[in-house]
Amino acid sequence: MRQWKKWIFLATICCVMTIGVGPEKSEAAGLTDVKGHWAEQTISQMVQQGLLDGFPDGTFRPDESVTADQFVKIVLLAFTDIYPNGERKWKTSFTQSLNASNQSILQQDYRDFTFKPNTVGYWAKPYLDLASDLHFISKGQFTDYKAKLKREDVAEILYYLLKETEYLEDEVYSLKAASKFGDLQSATSRQQKFIGEVMTKGIMEGYPNGYFGVGRYVTRAEALQIITRLQTKSKRINVVHENGFIKVVPTKDGSYKKLIFPDERMLKAYEVMEQAGKLRGTNYDLEETTLRLFRDAEAKAAAMRGATTAERNSNEASLWLDPQFSTYGVTVHLEEGTLARNMESVRKFTDYLFGYDADIFYRHFTEACQLAAAKGVFETSTKQIGSYSVETRLEADGKTIIFSIIHN
Repeated sequence: MRQWKKWIFLATICCVMTIGVGPEKSEAAGLTDVKGHWAEQTISQMVQQGLLDGFPDGTFRPDESVTADQFVKIVLLAFTDIYPNGERKWKTSFTQSLNASNQSILQQDYRDFTFKPNTVGYWAKPYLDLASDLHFISKGQFTDYKAKLKREDVAEILYYLLKETEYLEDEVYSLKAASKFGDLQSATSRQQKFIGEVMTKGIMEGYPNGYFGVGRYVTRAEALQIITRLQTKSKRINVVHENGFIKVVPTKDGSYKKLIFPDERMLKAYEVMEQAGKLRGTNYDLEETTLRLFRDAEAKAAAMRGATTAERNSNEASLWLDPQFSTYGVTVHLEEGTLARNMESVRKFTDYLFGYDADIFYRHFTEACQLAAAKGVFETSTKQIGSYSVETRLEADGKTIIFSIIHN
C-alpha cells in the first residue's frame, strides 16, 4: 500500500511538471521546417514567448516575408512577460524606459489592453493603435500594413522605437559608419538616417556581400533575430566608436540622443555649459547642444509652449556647441537687463574656454554688445584671442549678436 501511494505521488508530480512547461516546448518542437535552419534556436525561443506563431499545418515558414502588422505586433509583445496561464504583462524595464507622457498612456488609455488580436474586424488594430499612440509608428507610415516589410522599413520602425525607449545615436557618426554599405546611396537620405541608427545600435547588420539590403524583404526568421537584439542588449553586435568623447543629451522633443564630441575639450565644455545653466536657477533649458537662458519662469513657460518660432526662440541668451564643426558660441538678444541677468552664466562658460585670456574675451564681448545695442549696427569682425578665433556678427534684426568661437 505504501509503495502504491509512492507511485501515485510521483505520477502526480510528473503530471504537474508536464502541465507547467509542456505546451511551450511542444509548440516550438512541433515545427516541421526549422530544424537545421540558421535561426532555429531563435525561432524556438521566440515561439515559446508567443511572439510569432507557426501555421496550422505545423510549419513556421522562416524564409517567408514578414508583414508590417506582424512586425508591429512582435515588437510590442517583445516588451512583455508571459505567465503560465497565458496572461501578459509589460516588462518593468520597458515601462520605466518610457517618458512620463507614454507611461500615462499605458496606465490610463491602455490599462485594459489584452495583448490579443481583434476577433472582429482587422486583427492588428489594437497593436497598431497602441504603437501609434506611443509614437513608435505613425498611422500613415504604411499605405497597407498587410504589405511585406523591406529592410529600410524595419529600420524606420526601430528608429522611432529606440527614440522613445532608449536614445538615438550621433547621426553624423552613424551615417559615416553606415557608409560602408555598398548600397546605402540607393536609399533616400531619410532612410539612410534610419539605417545608420540600427546599424550603429548593433540591431541590424549587412550581408556578406557588403550590402545592407536596401529594397530587400525581411523574412520571418530575420525579424525574430532583430527582435532578439532589441530585447537583449548583450546580443547586439558590438560597434566600436572612434573615440571615447561621448555623452547622451536631452533633445527638443523630450527624448535623448548620443553625441560624439571631437575632443575632450568640447566634452568638458558641455559639462561646464550645464553648470552655467544652473546659475540661473530654473530659468534655463538645455536641448541637445544649446543652453537657453530666460528672463524668468514666466518667459521660460511661454517659450516652452510657444506656438510660433518667435515665441519658442524668445530666450534672452544662449550658449551652444557645434561638435560637427568644432565650434563654440554665445548668442545674446540685446534688451535691457539681459547682460546683467546672464553675465555670470556667460562668464562661467567662456572662462573655461579662454582660461588666462578670459578677461580679453570679456572686454571684447561687453564692448561689442554695448556698441551694437547703442547703434543697431555692427561690422562683422574676427579677433584672435589666445588659441581661438572669435567671429562677431550682428543679425539683420539689429538685436541679436552672435559670437562664434573656433579653436585653432
